[in-house]
Amino acid sequence: MKMNTLAKPFKAAAQYVSEAFLRIFGPTDDSYPKTGVQPFEGSPNK
Repeated sequence: MKMNTLAKPFKAAAQYVSEAFLRIFGPTDDSYPKTGVQPFEGSPNK
């Protein structure tokens, strides 16, 4: 019983870190339209 109590926070921390790792390095789930390169239509600052 005591070992389970000690292991629970470590398990939660490992799950938190692994989910973050998968979110950062996993495939993207963006649904942006494929618009291509957008031309610059302004004047640059001096």
